[in-house]
Amino acid sequence: MGYMDDKNIKLFENKRVRTAWDEDKEEWYFSVVDVVGVLTDSPNPTDYLKKMRKRDEILGSYIGTKCPHVEMMTETGKKRKTLAGNTEQILRIIQSIPSHKAEPFKLWLAKVGVERINETVDPELAIDRALATYLKKGYSRDWVNQRLQAIQVRKELVNEWEDRGVKQGVEFAILTDEITKAWAGLSTRQYKDLKGLSRENLRDNMSMLELTLNQLAEVTTTEISRQEKPDTFEKNRDVAKRGGSVAGVARQAVEAQTGKSAITSKKAVDFAQLLADVIEYRVEEDKTVKTKKDK
Repeated sequence: MGYMDDKNIKLFENKRVRTAWDEDKEEWYFSVVDVVGVLTDSPNPTDYLKKMRKRDEILGSYIGTKCPHVEMMTETGKKRKTLAGNTEQILRIIQSIPSHKAEPFKLWLAKVGVERINETVDPELAIDRALATYLKKGYSRDWVNQRLQAIQVRKELVNEWEDRGVKQGVEFAILTDEITKAWAGLSTRQYKDLKGLSRENLRDNMSMLELTLNQLAEVTTTEISRQEKPDTFEKNRDVAKRGGSVAGVARQAVEAQTGKSAITSKKAVDFAQLLADVIEYRVEEDKTVKTKKDK
């Protein structure tokens, strides 16, 4: 795994939470002891964590098998291997912290769980939630409508790949990369680097024109695949290149007419990390609780 130096120190109630970015997995890792310290106000969070692991054997086993040791900066300015967890792992650990500060996180997790169960029963709720989330982030309704259409196009392509025996994960990523290179002239990683993105979804940071061209590339790939029914990965790869090249021709035509590149380095909206969203939720919940108490 390739970890970047933790240039980002997250502050919560004036307390530091060290982070590190895993370039290979494209996700943030947080110092477990720092998170425990923030949520418990313990003068010795390291000792507190040890007692938690000893008291809860299941948690101790989870941390021991799931949470890696990541190189992070200490207060003395030296780098040391530090127990760390990604967002999922940190939220699991938070569930075992018996603290009033952790309670809003637990309530939030319960709320999310109910929402996902309801969406399984009625998938339309997931679409409504996506719409509301994008609008809350500041996107225009036109952009959101285009994005939701792009999601449907992507879903149909994914279904087609699955029917053709393409494997989730690496093979999906390779084919997606071929499509992107064919229409945009950039690999997915190069495209994200151009926009200064790390884990953020590339499509969520595309302009209307970029979304439309990417959508054309994917829907064309799906249609070619349905007609030719490729039965090997290499054949699927060839279809992906050809589907993407159709949008590549369209991009060149647009650029010839407008005199400017259809590919932009601009990001649509900067999405806050999930942990920051939860912290914001905790603060709002605290305000609500205090208001009720005042009444």
